[in-house]
This record gives sequence, structure tokens and C-alpha cells, in this order.
Amino acid sequence: MTVRTAFPRAIDEVRTLWIPLADGRRLAARVWLPTDAGSDPVPAIVESIPYRRLDGTVLGDALTHPWWAGHGYAAIRLDIAGSGDSDGLLLDEYLAGEQDDICEALAWIAARPWCSGATGMIGISWGGFAALQVAARRPPSLRAIVTCCSTDDRYNDDVHYMGGCLLNDGVSWGGGIFSCVSRWPDPETVGERWRDMWLERLGRTGCPPIGWTRHQRRDTFWKHGSVCEDYGAIEAAVYAVGGWTDGYTNALLRLMEHLPGPKRALVGPWTHVYPHFGTPGEPVGFLQDGLRWWDRWLKGIDNGIDREPALNLWMQEDLGPHPMAFHVGGRWFSETAWPPPRNGRLSLALGDGTLSADGGEAVTLRHGSPLACGAGGGEWCPRDGGGAGPEYQGDQRIDDRLSLCFETGPLEEPVAILGAPVLRLALSIDRPRGMIAVRLNEVAEDGRSSRVTYGLLNLSHRASHETPEPMTPGRMERVAVRLNDVAYRFRPGRRIRLAISTSYWPIAWPAPEPATLTLDTRDARLDLPVHDGGGETAFEAPEFPPAHPARAIEPAGFRRALTRDIGAGALVLRHEEDTGRVLIEDIGLVVAKRSEETFTIVEGDPGSARADMTRVVEAARGDWRPRTETRLTFACGDGCFRITASIEAHEGDRRIFERRWDETIPRDHV
Repeated sequence: MTVRTAFPRAIDEVRTLWIPLADGRRLAARVWLPTDAGSDPVPAIVESIPYRRLDGTVLGDALTHPWWAGHGYAAIRLDIAGSGDSDGLLLDEYLAGEQDDICEALAWIAARPWCSGATGMIGISWGGFAALQVAARRPPSLRAIVTCCSTDDRYNDDVHYMGGCLLNDGVSWGGGIFSCVSRWPDPETVGERWRDMWLERLGRTGCPPIGWTRHQRRDTFWKHGSVCEDYGAIEAAVYAVGGWTDGYTNALLRLMEHLPGPKRALVGPWTHVYPHFGTPGEPVGFLQDGLRWWDRWLKGIDNGIDREPALNLWMQEDLGPHPMAFHVGGRWFSETAWPPPRNGRLSLALGDGTLSADGGEAVTLRHGSPLACGAGGGEWCPRDGGGAGPEYQGDQRIDDRLSLCFETGPLEEPVAILGAPVLRLALSIDRPRGMIAVRLNEVAEDGRSSRVTYGLLNLSHRASHETPEPMTPGRMERVAVRLNDVAYRFRPGRRIRLAISTSYWPIAWPAPEPATLTLDTRDARLDLPVHDGGGETAFEAPEFPPAHPARAIEPAGFRRALTRDIGAGALVLRHEEDTGRVLIEDIGLVVAKRSEETFTIVEGDPGSARADMTRVVEAARGDWRPRTETRLTFACGDGCFRITASIEAHEGDRRIFERRWDETIPRDHV
């Protein structure tokens, strides 16, 4: 890692640049700008997210945006409406009004005398969504984007649902956005109106997960903002970036297949981070790599990047599962296009516990998993939101013993796969509704089992996420389960294990009733997208601008504990995170966040599933001490989901606002 203190162009920083909108509102932005941009205009790179530019993302922003500014760009961190110090309200994720505001802001930025008229967008997670969604609106100045850890499909490939199964990460994110939408602006930026702005946010914003839960199938609510509805709407050059350990990977390869314009992809071993912060595995020089992208599409420099292989990917191997010390080996390789021209298919048949080319003797197998199956799965998106706790998958052996497993013998030759494995089954269940989880594992010589990839399927969604239909108990049907895209090399001497279960808690919400699966292996095959070859590729070591001045006053801490109440049969996962107290020195502000999440289920009773979460966020500068406390409970029973929530806001020791919600929403084939 290299910290750069000198750049080709000197930089000025504007802590708050006000961007006016036609309706009189203003958006607040932080800007890093070449000092001489007034006489030598530059393109602008915009990151638009709701996570508070002055006291939320400031430490990460400082390690990213000034580097590009020093190389001849206006780097702009924009707070969307209703967040940070920006006017307006933040009512939900990815609303049309947000996209309208960004399009208007881009036009205003492009017209500044310090801007060349060309703009780009970058973002990770929310910001990556925003870049894709705004690109589909075709604002005239937008020439290129970099979208990291995002998706093209808000229903089936986002934090909310996977294969029609409700994800607990989506419930957790619901607690996060609920805490986010009602925070205060800073009086040192907005002046005396800060309290009125805060009270309006508190009074008019709601509890977004309530609205999400009213849409349990892929309807127009989720199609909005899903650029897969019309890939052709995107004309800007798209650089799609992510990591195999992240929850958002499948969309990268779909974008490479379907986007009509200039495109490029980078997929490393990482989770939900920019590649220059990459973990697990090694970070890369993403800022240098991104600069070549911006130079080509925002400045028109013919640097050859558009003639290079379109995909740079990490071929994983020797994965070491551990909730905290997760590691993975491998190497970089490149492909010219997606789907890759050299991909083949290895089709393995399922037998009586076997996985082989011929499958052996056909058998009929019955299985029902304990609800505790899945406890070794970690989080759907580990280390999301800056988490530092034990969130990765663990050794899969316990979950394997609770599943229906099929296994090859020791491999004589390596098997490398690239893409999405697909399991095709003939099955029935004894209930109208059920789910299956499918894991593809590598079993080491010492018995350690590592999850290479996995997929979920709500069986009511077997044919459609828009028009689900219950199963007919006892009737055999053919279904296909698509596992997540992956690049992985199984080593010689190791075994490939396929594990099938009827539950996967706490990653996914259980079906309403315990179900027993019947599987006929005569019609069961696992198709692996085998890969041979690929070009060589490499990246520079990461560079960073200097860190933002900040100081820890109290240390951070985290804890993740899984306990079993033997008498009650309850499995309880408790996750606690505390950022400590951090002084952001340039604004003299101390910030702190604490969160607690508890996921509980009683064995044999899917209706007992519940998630309880609390978030406390506070700031302090002298006598100014705002604080919010939000609580959210997501539970089920009697064919319904029940959501209870509350928010309290405080100025110092005085409570200034309180509101509660209690909603019961029928389950709709989930």
C-alpha cells in the first residue's frame, strides 16, 4: 500500500457545495477539485448515496475521491435528498424522485465553469444501484459509470429475496434504512433550521420494510429500478465491479452479457468493499485502474482499455471457511467476453449418496432438514456496511450432516468452474409450500467442508416470481435451482459435495410448515460450467490519498454468538456491533453507532422465526447531542408477517419525538 501525498494537480476541497434544484431544494455535496480547474476544466465523477458525507462515509471517501481529483477530475460526494444536510425527505430506496434529483444535479455540475461538460458516476451498493438506474435515464452529460456491488434485478438478486425466499439480510437492512431515514442535519452547515428539518424527517418518513413486505412477488414495485427490464436503455460505458464473497455477484456477468455499449467487469475474491480495500484476499490498485476507465470515456484518451479483455476475474481455490479468519487462494485471469467462449459443461448424476458421471443405481430419497440447518452459512452479504465481526461462512460439516448429500470420489484432476451451476431435480413435497437450499462444497482431505456457492428456491416460485403457485403435495415435478455465479478450482484429491436441505436459517426465512422432500435420482443432474484457460492479468498494488483526520475516543467492539436453549429447543443468533466513539476532527464532531440483532427460531416450529433489532446513533459537539433509537421486530404466525417498530429522538437527555408502528401483512407464497 502506498499513500500518495503529491499528485499531478493540486487539490482544493469544498466541504459543502450547494447544488440547487428547480423546486427550490438544495442538495449538499463535498467536492475535491483541481485548483486550476477554473482555467483548465475537468470532467466530474459523482458518488450519490444517503450515508452522510461529513460524518458517515468521510473516512472512506477521503481514501478514494481526492486521488482522482489529483489526477484531473472533480470528485463529488453527493448526499441524496433527506440525508445528511440535503433538503427533502428520504422515504425509501431507489425512488424515481432520487433519480430525477441526480439527473438535475448532473446537468448543473456539467454546466459549471470548472467542469468540461462530461460526467461519470461511481458507487458501491446504493451508489452502484444509483449509477445504473441513472444511466438508464440517459442524462446527456453522463458518459461512463463504475457500479460496484450492485444489481440489475431488485427482486431476485438483491438483499430482499433469493429464489423467491425472504432473506434475513433484507430484514437486517430494513432495520438499517429505518435508522438512516430520520437522522438530523448539522447546524454548522444548515444553520438554525436544522431542528425543523430534523422534525420534518422524523414526522414524515416511515418504516420502509413495512412497504417492502407488502410486495412479496416480483411486481411493478421491484421492477422499478431494475435495469434488467431494459438493458438497452443504458448507453454510457459501464464498468461493473464486485467480489465472489459479496452478496452481489450474479448481476456483473448478466450486465456483461446483455449491455449493448462499452462494458468491462472486475470480480475479485472480496466481499462488499471497493477493490482497493479488498478483503478477503488482497486488495488491488483500483484507483489506478479506475483512472484508465475515466480517462478513456470522460476525456477521450485512447489508452487501449477498450481493446483489452473485457473481464478480469479471480479464480478461487483452497477456500478456508471460518466466520472470522476466512481466506481464499487463487489467481487472476481474463476473458474476452461473457459467456466465455471456452466454457464447457460437466454433467454429474445423483445416486445413492454419490455424484458421478453415471450416477449409479437410481433411488428414491426422502428428507426433511431441521430448522437449524444453515447455522454455518454466515451472512448473505458478510461485512456489509463496514462490519468487522465474524460474518463469513464456517466449516460446513454440521450443516452437511443435516442435509441430503451427494459426493464424488477424490478428484484425479482439477476441475475449474466459471459461471452458475444448475441442479435439475424431479421432486415432490408433502406440503403446499416449501423451500430447498442447494450448496456446492469442496471437501478437503482432512474432512473440512467449504461452501463454494449455493442457491435457494421457494418451490412456489419454481416457474415464476411474478405468479407463484403452491405445490401439489405428493406430486412429482421437475425444478431447476440456479446457484450463484462463481469461479472456483477444485483441487486434485478433494471431493465435490452437493448438499440439499429444506431450510437454511438464518440466511433465509423458513417456509410456513416443516416439509419432507421426496427426490427421484433418475431425473437429477448437476450441471457444472467447466472452464479451461483464460488469459493472464495483473493489477498494481493499491494507492491511497492521506487519511482524513479522525481519532478514536472509545474503542469499537463486536460480538456474534449462537446459543441453543436445550429445554425450549430454541436456536438464538445474537449479533452486536459498536463503532466506539470517533472524533471527526475537521468538524469537531464525535459520532457513535451501536446495533444489536437477534434471530430466533424454535426447532420444529417455523412460525417461531423472528428477528429483533435495535440501533442507536448519536453525535456530540459541545452541548449539541442528537440521538435516535430505532427498534424493529419481524415475526410471523397464522399465515401472516407481523412488523412492530418504534423510533425515539432525543436532544441530550430530552426526548423530542416518538412514534410506533404495528402492521400485520398476509404471507403471499413466501
